[in-house]
Amino acid sequence: MIKTRVTEILGCKYPIIAGTMARISNPEFVAAASNAGACAVLASANYKTPDDLRDAIKKTQSLTDQPFAVNINLFPALMPQDKLEDYVDATLSEGVKIIETSGHKAPEDLVPKFRDGGAIWIHKCAGVRYAMKGASLGADMITVVGYENGGATGRLDIGTMVMTPSVVDAVDVPVIAGGGISDGRGVAAILALGAEGVIMGTRMMATKECPIHDNLKQAFVNAAETDTCLALRSVKNTHRVWNNKAAQHLIELESQGAPLFKLIQAAAGDKAEEMYRNGDIDLGVVSCGQGVGLVRDIPTVKELLDRIMVEAEEVISRLSEISN
Repeated sequence: MIKTRVTEILGCKYPIIAGTMARISNPEFVAAASNAGACAVLASANYKTPDDLRDAIKKTQSLTDQPFAVNINLFPALMPQDKLEDYVDATLSEGVKIIETSGHKAPEDLVPKFRDGGAIWIHKCAGVRYAMKGASLGADMITVVGYENGGATGRLDIGTMVMTPSVVDAVDVPVIAGGGISDGRGVAAILALGAEGVIMGTRMMATKECPIHDNLKQAFVNAAETDTCLALRSVKNTHRVWNNKAAQHLIELESQGAPLFKLIQAAAGDKAEEMYRNGDIDLGVVSCGQGVGLVRDIPTVKELLDRIMVEAEEVISRLSEISN
């Protein structure tokens, strides 16, 4: 069994974080991933009010007794930034002691609340200087994702192979890393680069419990590593998304210099949510990493995580034998 500071501090079986996914990381899916050995993350951006988040936390707690986190989103387009303290208060008051933050900057104003509430604070970012800032403010762990990542990729265009050791060398706290990780070989690689945990999102979508339509899951199984594209670069909010008709429409609008409100309409999350429900795989824009090219089946979350960790241990053992 692979043990790291991430598993020890968070109390999870595997050094795997089930990445936060808007409109997907709901109580049922989070509970399934945490029960399977990961530390899953409930997306607070899914909930319009702090009370709605409280209800979601309670539902999650009714489905698992394993550790899970709540993500506090620092992107103004996704969450009202003047309500962040209320979302943090809701999280802590319901007994969740792991908080993940993600966004363009570290939440300096929220750090005292994290500390007073006894929370383990994980800050997710996409660059060395952002990681150093989070660590300097007292983050207990840093999550960093490379250019292969689905969703927000940052502005630096640095791949996971370089980003991970760069951040590991720059901070003293445990590092969780990801971007393109879909199997045990990727987990072993991330650990070899010095990180102590792995974050996965895209691969988790092609599981039986993931609350998206089977049409999209099957499309991911059939996809190649080339079936993603970058959108919203023109407004300095680059996202890697699945290359469907909705994504191509968004990119075409960008090339035409369309105003921001039109880009927001084209990328609207409600279209993705409808796609998740009805299975029209060209309807909405969906975050998707290059690791989609390594998706081969649709197992349960437990089957997936158990398989990944067995494979990771086999890779590490084989490399050890080579060195001897």
